[in-house]
Amino acid sequence: MSEPQSGTSLKEVPVKEAIGLRLAHDLTQIIPGQFKGRLFKKGHIVTEADIPRLLDIGKEHIYIMQLGEGDLHEDEAAMRMAAALQGQGTKMTDPHEGKVAIKSDLNVPGLAVIDASLVHAINHLGEIALATLRTHSVVMPGGQLAATRVVPLFVPEEKVAAVEELVDNYRLLHEGRSPVRVRPLRSFRIGLLTTGGEVFSGRIQDKFGPAVRRIVEALGSEIAEQRFSPDDRQIIVKEIHYLLSQQYDMIVVTGGMSVDPDDRTPAAIKEAGASIVSYGTPMLPGSMLLIGYLEGKPIMGLPGCVMHDPYTSFDALLPRILAGDVITREDIVQMGYGGLHGC
Repeated sequence: MSEPQSGTSLKEVPVKEAIGLRLAHDLTQIIPGQFKGRLFKKGHIVTEADIPRLLDIGKEHIYIMQLGEGDLHEDEAAMRMAAALQGQGTKMTDPHEGKVAIKSDLNVPGLAVIDASLVHAINHLGEIALATLRTHSVVMPGGQLAATRVVPLFVPEEKVAAVEELVDNYRLLHEGRSPVRVRPLRSFRIGLLTTGGEVFSGRIQDKFGPAVRRIVEALGSEIAEQRFSPDDRQIIVKEIHYLLSQQYDMIVVTGGMSVDPDDRTPAAIKEAGASIVSYGTPMLPGSMLLIGYLEGKPIMGLPGCVMHDPYTSFDALLPRILAGDVITREDIVQMGYGGLHGC
């Protein structure tokens, strides 16, 4: 228990003498392998029936708190910080054991937008805890983006005011936008072209299609049509133009993405007229991914790892495209930091 500050006092009372008094903080119960959670909420008035339960969790004394001028209880502090931080597409939870969560308020998957430098600045203040997802993380409906709390049971109000000032300054510099927000993902209709003579001829079963479909559908989009092509550059170009003519929101081409001489997909995508942003990413798995734009529509060439690895460069870039980002060369360059997954 932290020492009182600025006139705040904690009075320790024997449990058996606590009937009729209000708890100063939440009390947690832990039953190994079964339960961990709040047994009594801050402000609960202790009754005679509560005494055995308090003793069962090892509480022979409870604390009654009287806040001094200029101090904030952990719940109020966490709520004020969360209220300052939350932005577009988010909602706050009620305090629970001193923590307030910021969650997605969207009914569709979203993309977290979180300013890392501001998170670091807030945590530098001391006695403040702000934990977040990484920016560009996918957030499902109701999913958590961030959580705020203070480390002691109460803190000087000036600590929370400093957080609010940092956030206000951020908003001034960013056209009123919040440093913690979530952007909805659009629902795309995607045209998929699977290349490879072995699949086109029926010698082996297509495994690319189901893998891509699973990834796409998890983000609220759909594979509107799947086409197949042999390893023939002109046929691949023709099929890409066909998918473009269908007005799909995006085109995905699978297979033939390595540097082998008989892998024709990258050249075919370029010959189809695409402006190539990058062929290759500094991320593993998925370094052989190609991304470009064809008449304003994103087009991607996917490497084989998408079929079997749980997270690749496709998983990293697709949500950003669905959120409306236009991927640039600089975006690709920055994928290397933190870009090693399961290798």
